[in-house]
Parts: sequence; C-alpha cells; structure tokens
Amino acid sequence: MSRHKDKYEPSNPRRSHTFMPLEEVNAGKKSQWMELEITGTIRNLSPNLWKLQHLTSLYLNDNNLTRIPPEICRLTCLVQLDLSCNKLRNLPPEIGELVTLRELLLHNNYIRTLPLEMGKLFKLQILGLKGNPLSTDIMSLFNEVNGTDKILSYLLDNLPITAPLPPMRPWIPLGHPDRTRPTCIFTVMCYNVLCDKYATRQMYGYCPSWVLKWEYRRKSILEEIRHYSADIISLQEVETEQFYNYFLPELKRDGYDGIFSPKSRAKTMAESDRRYVDGCAIFYRTAKFSLVYDHLIEFNQLALANAEGSDDMLNRVMTKDNIGLAALLETKEAAWSNGIRPDPSQIHQPLLVCTAHIHWDPQYCDVKLVQTMMLMNELKQLTQDAVGHSFRPGHNKADPSHTQLLLCGDFNSLLDSGVIEFLNSSRISANHPDFKELGYKACLQKGIANFSDKTNEFTHPFRLSTAYTTDVMPYSNYTYDFKGLIDYIFYSKNTMVPLGLLGPVDAEWFRENKVLGCPHRDIPSDHFSLLVELEMSPTYSGLGSNGFIPRR
Repeated sequence: MSRHKDKYEPSNPRRSHTFMPLEEVNAGKKSQWMELEITGTIRNLSPNLWKLQHLTSLYLNDNNLTRIPPEICRLTCLVQLDLSCNKLRNLPPEIGELVTLRELLLHNNYIRTLPLEMGKLFKLQILGLKGNPLSTDIMSLFNEVNGTDKILSYLLDNLPITAPLPPMRPWIPLGHPDRTRPTCIFTVMCYNVLCDKYATRQMYGYCPSWVLKWEYRRKSILEEIRHYSADIISLQEVETEQFYNYFLPELKRDGYDGIFSPKSRAKTMAESDRRYVDGCAIFYRTAKFSLVYDHLIEFNQLALANAEGSDDMLNRVMTKDNIGLAALLETKEAAWSNGIRPDPSQIHQPLLVCTAHIHWDPQYCDVKLVQTMMLMNELKQLTQDAVGHSFRPGHNKADPSHTQLLLCGDFNSLLDSGVIEFLNSSRISANHPDFKELGYKACLQKGIANFSDKTNEFTHPFRLSTAYTTDVMPYSNYTYDFKGLIDYIFYSKNTMVPLGLLGPVDAEWFRENKVLGCPHRDIPSDHFSLLVELEMSPTYSGLGSNGFIPRR
C-alpha cells in the first residue's frame, strides 16, 4: 500500500516536452500524450477539458482560476493534479472521486476548508497545502509525522456514509428435496471474517477507521452468522482470543459447539502474543451433529516431513504457516427431518468437515497447489486409517470415494487455477504451469499424492463439486485492488445434492453508491459469506453409533 509523504515544498519544475520530427509525422506515427499543462493567466477552463479522460497528469498551476467545476471527477485516470498558485477558495466535493491520485498540489490558494470527500483519496502520497488560510487544527495535524495520512483519516472518518443498506442477498433455489426416501438436509456456511490485525488503514485505505475496528465489525459478523443460522459454520481468520472469548460462548447460546486451531506460528510465541494469532474454526449444531474427533493439518510440518531434499519444498512451502482443520461429525436423528424416518442403522452417518486457509500470495501459486495436495492426502489418510468399527460392514477401511466430505475455505485461488482444477477434477498434470517447473515432483510422489506414470498426473480419491462458480457468484472477495471468487464450498457429488445457495451482494448497489471495496459500514469483512443447503443420502449402515479413530 502507499506510504504518504507529509511535507511538500512549493516548487514547480518545468516539464520537458519533445516534438515529433516532421518525417515521423509524414510517416503516420501517432503521438500518445497522457499529460496536459495549461499555465498562464487563465481564468476559465473549457468544458472540453473534462472529456480528456485518458489524462494521468494535469497541471493547472500558476493561473487565475477561482473555481474547479464538479466535472473534474470525470478524469478518473489522474495520478497528478497541480492546482497550486491560483485563486481557489474551495474545492468541489467531487474531487474525492479521483481515487487514483497520488499527488495533489494546492498550495498558495485561498482555501479555508477541505471537503470531507478528500478523505477518499487513499492513494495520495503527496499533498501540498502550504500558503492557504486553513484552520490551525488542520495545519497542525498536517505538520505532524504522517500528517497526510492523518488528514485523510480525519476527513474520511467524518464523512457521512449516505449509501442505503444493500438489498438482501437472494436465495437461489437449485432443486427440491427427495421425499421418497430418508435424506439428511442441512446448511453450511463458509466465511473469512477478516481478523483484526489485518484490518488496517494501510491495507484498506478506502475504509473509515471506525468501520475497521473489530468492536464494530464483530457485532455485524455475529449478526450475519445468526441471521443465516447454518447447521455447520466454517470460519477463517478467527483470532485465538476471539474464538474462545467471543464466538464460542456466543454461538454456544445458539446451540452450537465448535473447534479451533491457530496458525502454526502460535507454537513459537509467548502466551501474550499467541492470543492474537488467527486460525480456522468449525461450528456445528449439536442438535443435529456430534463430534467424533478433530484433526489439525499443518502444511509447514508436512513440508518438512516430505521434503526429500527439495529446496523448493523447504524454502517455499515450509515457510508458510497456513493450516487446515478437519472434524469428523456424526449425524443425529434430528438431522433426518425431510419427513421419512431412516432405518435406525443409518441414523449415525459420518460427515467429514474440513476448513482451510491456503496461502494468499499470487506469486506462490505453486505453494497453494502443494498445500491443497497435502490437504487432500491428509483427508484421505483420515478415512483410510480409521480402525475399530467401520461405517461399512465387512470393510476394515473406509473408501474415501464414498466418504461424505464437506470442504470449505478461503483457497485464495480463482476457478481457472491449478488448485481448483485439482479439487474439481480429482487430478492434475505433473507439468501444470502452477508448479512453476520447480522441484516438487519427487517428494509429492513419495508421500503427498497418488501419481500415475501412465498419465503423468497426481490424483486424489474424492469426487467433489463446488457449489459456487462465477456464474452465480462473480466474487467472494471484494477490495479496491482485487475482486474475485476465491472462497469455496466443495461437497461429495456422489452423495450430496445442493438444494439452494445464497447469491451475491447486488453489483448495482456497489456501482450506484461508488463503493470502492469492503469492508464497508454494512459489510464487515472483505469477504462475503457463502451459504449452501445440501441434501445428503446415507452411505453407511451399521449397528448403532460408530466412530473413526484417527492416526496416532
């Protein structure tokens, strides 16, 4: 994010210009000019100026301008704007629409107040204010360390948010319950709640400070969770302290229980710091599900254990402390509520629920893919290494392809990525470009993924579909710099059918109200929650309740 300069000495170096030689003109060469300088004793500006929407720099300094019209907001590509040394008494509020501005020079005018809308210029690095009769409070704030930042924050924090509440997100029906046989119908939510330590003005400069405060956002997050009242809730970026002191006690009142694990770095920290480490959480409605066991998946530990001498595994994958968290749940009788009572031997169905938060950096698509392969291998082991009573009579081991699996999380990967291809298709080429031709193949073959020499592909045994695609949800992450679908709910397509899902926030609302990104007053995270209703068919029969026993 931008770091602002706080002092700007009035100076107006002349910009050098070059002229196209006549022979180049005659040869048909076209010029491309992105800057425009109008300097002299100009009092009025032609309305045609505001049609030059390609401009990135506009120099109107050293004139006799007394006003800047609202139409300046049309120049949405401006990076530099010099209005210094004029006779301006105020600025139009529309100047706040020029959000790409990095340099705004206003010194030596007659400006007494700054429009609050200027607070929206979050990319501003250089602000020139000297030589204006601004209030003592504003100038003293400006003269402080990080003065430009502080002025922008002050203006934005005091700017009223006039946008109406966004329309209710639509519920999109996808099918009807099967009333001819017993099925388990439940809802699942996936939500990256944006933990407090990441919600800074440096990251989200377009947000007022009060919108980013955890005390404000957590109330809206909990209200949203309670509003949709999903039977299973998977959360990412939950701080340790907030899980134990806020989410868990609040949701227990609503009939949930939950599990949590922080990212791996927590193990190396003092107790006072550990409580601020974020991680993943799974909540489940206790009337419908019971917990058999839970299992933590630490990608850095798996990388260390399976490196096989790979420098890339050690230097790129092991250094990232992302995690996955799995919970084996078992259905209760109350979960079978579609009108047909199941056979008593089928009431206690296993449901493996997993949430994960995959590495974020687009430059590390190889790490994202390797982490996802590790995740699927661990889930395979959780089902294959179950001992004791099997959910399927006559089988000592569970077949992963018949396991009821829910996989939810922030995968930080678009639909066309290797991560989503691997999850959706159960396979991926060993030469996939997301591996970046790095040295992963040997260690992946040995302990992380099934490999076929015949097809040169890595595979996993689950048969999954994603409930959300860009046709339904163009983006689950909405910031100024990035908008895309990176959160997903995957389900076992052999045994589960989606009956409906929660649609997107109205795109027209964002456009009409010029919402640059989230969080927002009415949207407490930079991610949108996902919600799916699923119908699950029984796959296991047994004599009463059975449980998987995890590997030790």
